[in-house]
Amino acid sequence: MDSSIDEAAALPDGEDGAAAGPASGALGGGDPEAAPPVPGGGPVPDAGPETSGATETPGAAETSGATETSGAEETSGAGVTSGGSGTGGAGGAAEVRGAIAPTSLSPSRASDFMQCPLLYRFRVIDRLPEKPSEAATRGTLVHAVLERLFDAPAGERTAPRAKALIPGQWDRLRESRPEVTELFADDPDGARLAGWLAEAERLVERWFTLEDPTRLEPAERELFVEAELESGLRLRGIIDRVDVAPTGEVRIVDYKTGKAPRPEYAEGALFQMKFYALVVWRLKRVVPRRLQLVYLGSGDVLTYDPVLADLERVERKLHALWEAIRQATESGNWRPRPTKLCGWCDHQAHCPEFGGTPPPYPLPVGGLGSGTV
Repeated sequence: MDSSIDEAAALPDGEDGAAAGPASGALGGGDPEAAPPVPGGGPVPDAGPETSGATETPGAAETSGATETSGAEETSGAGVTSGGSGTGGAGGAAEVRGAIAPTSLSPSRASDFMQCPLLYRFRVIDRLPEKPSEAATRGTLVHAVLERLFDAPAGERTAPRAKALIPGQWDRLRESRPEVTELFADDPDGARLAGWLAEAERLVERWFTLEDPTRLEPAERELFVEAELESGLRLRGIIDRVDVAPTGEVRIVDYKTGKAPRPEYAEGALFQMKFYALVVWRLKRVVPRRLQLVYLGSGDVLTYDPVLADLERVERKLHALWEAIRQATESGNWRPRPTKLCGWCDHQAHCPEFGGTPPPYPLPVGGLGSGTV
């Protein structure tokens, strides 16, 4: 598959392919990712006011606490790249004296640091293992099914065909990630697994009430993108779907198997999409016409039409965030930030907030150059 996002037309002329619905109003309010904590105690400098303009379909519910992934976002692969002179393996990290120092930033890892700097350290530097979760694994499975459905001719992209893909994609997932079989190790009669797969079927079926795949021809699916900013900061990630209209407008689409957030939390949900829009703009000098989050858990579609000022502000914010990560990496000062999400964290045994002790810091304190992280 050609990795360019400006390939053949993806949308019927004048049709965005999504089920239309009345918007419940602009999503304003504070920006939850505007001031992530700096390990020294102060906030990351704000980058100025952010343009609002997102709309949300009615019936949005609060998002669940489970984290979902659509694949190995941190691993490199075939895709669009720009610059990228730095080296880095999985996790956007390079070996430094036998340890791991960050060299790039993805939406997931940026969110980790904003949620809790110590969580970022555990995942990126220490690489502590985490148990697979049913919610995240189901999200990966559903993403795979929706990606593979577009292999079929447009007229054959039906709900029954999509649901029929689930068993085969589950087999492939178990082959590529054997650890997910642990999820149902205590399920001798297969009842829990059957219920879990049935929920995946319901999520796939609900997608057909939100979008019509017979009218879509994605330019890209599961597209790995990477861009290096003028500062040297490398951004990377995987976009679920890129649609390109005959007139050239670009739409970035992301599937979520959880529920849509309440309006006051929508800006946090849109952070990932603005991150991707920034990368696309840096690669192609094209501002995406629309960012679209499809919430299969609640049957909602959240859209945002960005302007250049949005992307410039996100870039400034990411630079401030990266500087905070650099300072923490050099000092070894990664502070925990307790929130309600701590209840889902696999690393409580190593967290001081729960009486735990972090592993010895594996990097030299104060010994990293400014270009290392």
